Amino acid sequence: MQVFDGHNDALLRLYQDSTGKAFDAFLNGGSDAHIDLPKARQGGLVGGLFAIFPPSVRSDDLSARMALAGYDLPLPDPLVHPFGLDSTIAMASILFRLEEASAGQLTVCRSVADIEAAIARKSLAAVLHIEGAEAIDADLQMLDVLYAAGLRSIGMVWSRPNHFGHGVPMRFPSSPDTGPGLTDAGRRLVARCNQLGVLLDLSHLNEAGFWEVAELSDAPLVATHSNVHALSGVSRNLTDRQLKAVAASKGVVGLNFATGFLRADGRMDADTPLETMRAHLDAMLDILGEDGVALGSDFDGALIPAVIGSAAGLPLLFEHLSQAGYSEALLEKIAWRNWLKVLGRTWKA
Repeated sequence: MQVFDGHNDALLRLYQDSTGKAFDAFLNGGSDAHIDLPKARQGGLVGGLFAIFPPSVRSDDLSARMALAGYDLPLPDPLVHPFGLDSTIAMASILFRLEEASAGQLTVCRSVADIEAAIARKSLAAVLHIEGAEAIDADLQMLDVLYAAGLRSIGMVWSRPNHFGHGVPMRFPSSPDTGPGLTDAGRRLVARCNQLGVLLDLSHLNEAGFWEVAELSDAPLVATHSNVHALSGVSRNLTDRQLKAVAASKGVVGLNFATGFLRADGRMDADTPLETMRAHLDAMLDILGEDGVALGSDFDGALIPAVIGSAAGLPLLFEHLSQAGYSEALLEKIAWRNWLKVLGRTWKA
């Protein structure tokens, strides 16, 4: 099964490695990363949204602290604009250098036609995505520059606040209704992304911001890597009401593999079975329908089920779903077709 994935943090991992070894290992394999080119080929990963996440200055191990039975982690301080811009440009450069060094094994894609062409020639189709828009000024001038460079998807906030809006804290148990929504700059960002055809990712945005985007945007609502709040009551997950709004817009939600967003106890624990992942997919299908469900693994950015382990383990998930009665046509929709369709309905390039 070929897989197009809605979210990974491979670029952050490479950005934080000062030795250059992670860059080489992405191309040639040999590391414990979730994604590299050999693991992608082994697992059928043919492309995805490659996130740029400007990291917070504080570098707490969130996964370790989210292994507790309950938690309410304080949000990092907002990023100052120069660091957000510098780190974003650095990670974009890493992606372009990977493309150059890969000898055709990775292609930066700016349209659905680009993705389809890359997949046809067995090149990993990488779409430039931003998670946390601290690189973009309130007047949105840098958005135009990044779009010209290939940016096609943006989450205006990570969990910390910025001048566009407010994200959800890492909190369990918790509703996603955790504070105020968008700022005036955030509302302008929604409008400009609609004009350009940039996908707006609702993952990490709090509930008030979600409903403002739903009211303002003329594009399908998309959460690239979120799960079902009714099954795992962490603030990051979507309520049934939110999922119904995504369905009404003909949008998509990508299943997040992060174990803390899958489990009923909210804990980051690698001992999480495939049945738990399937329960979220079943619930998503009930509300979103077959055309609204996809994958958003969070590879290289979260603790995922050990049974999958990395991109190489993706076939195990599809084998499990097939044995549970998912048809081949439905598996193809979840694996890649739904992503390409919603990107086609959103992008203008």
